[in-house]
Amino acid sequence: MTSPNPLKKKLAARKLTSGLWITLESPTITEIAVTLGLDFVVIDAEHGHLDFKELLEHIRATRNSDTVPLVRIQEIEQGLIKRVLDLGAGGILVPQIHSADEVQRAVRFAKYPPWGQRGVGGERATHWGMGLKSDTMIANSETLVIPLMENVSAGKSIEQICDVPGVDAIQFGPADYSASAGSLGDWEGPGVAAQLLHIKDRIRARGIPCGMLCRDSTELLKRRDQGFQMLGLNSDTGLLIRGLQHALKTLTLPREPLPEPSTPRRDSSRDRAAHRLKTDRRSKR
Repeated sequence: MTSPNPLKKKLAARKLTSGLWITLESPTITEIAVTLGLDFVVIDAEHGHLDFKELLEHIRATRNSDTVPLVRIQEIEQGLIKRVLDLGAGGILVPQIHSADEVQRAVRFAKYPPWGQRGVGGERATHWGMGLKSDTMIANSETLVIPLMENVSAGKSIEQICDVPGVDAIQFGPADYSASAGSLGDWEGPGVAAQLLHIKDRIRARGIPCGMLCRDSTELLKRRDQGFQMLGLNSDTGLLIRGLQHALKTLTLPREPLPEPSTPRRDSSRDRAAHRLKTDRRSKR
């Protein structure tokens, strides 16, 4: 991050923030999110098929805006984190963490010395080397590191995870947490909802914001009222699928009867005679 991070500032001020999860290739999706004034986009590089070129185009679409591009990386790997941040991401989401040690490693790879061991490169993150000193100085304080709390092990270690310097927020993953709790395929398996809320309260008591990806408007309002501060409005594919499903369902509604067609008016013999007389007068002029 090469300038003050507006998302970090809003989270620190306990403001409600909203964003979109990106899984498809077209940077136009991110451009629309920017036009709508969303606070962030999460570009998902953990699942799916997005490559570095596509990540770059999504990040590029946020340039000169207050929409912060975050990348969900696939694993805690130094070279991967360095490249994603060099492309210009405002932060990373770190999946499948189990312990504070893993979070510490992610923070170390995301921060320049002396906070960490991120390598210095002449890429977009430093304005191609033209802002080498100023950009690297600001990056350590502005780059977001957000672990995903998505398994039972992380829930049990949440106090130690919250103690790691450099953690800016914690994102929840109900489906993965449910899978680790023995309910594979459920969004929130038996007892999971209560467990997640208990963990969320412990995190917020430490002054750390919590985030959640929502699937529809009902869940969005519920998570807002539960105190989640960083809300994913949905994913691009989720919105597309639900919109099409709604349209298809609309077509199954009973047909309304069409109005009976009106009977065309037939000319009477008097009408036909008047028409002939009018035509004759025009021809004599």
